[in-house]
Amino acid sequence: MAKAKTIKIKQIGSPIRRPESQKKILVGLGLDKMHKIVERQDTPEVRGAIAKIPHLVTVVD
Repeated sequence: MAKAKTIKIKQIGSPIRRPESQKKILVGLGLDKMHKIVERQDTPEVRGAIAKIPHLVTVVD
């Protein structure tokens, strides 16, 4: 069975004074604290969420 490809996402920006929709995207990705890193499957949905908040998150190698 092939292992699903994953990406690591790091929160680099604060959700304070951001629109509610951007806060919900962070929560949906599993991010809630600055500099937290989560590992998610590399799907178009996750990539789309990252694309909506590039000022708050970065993809870690």
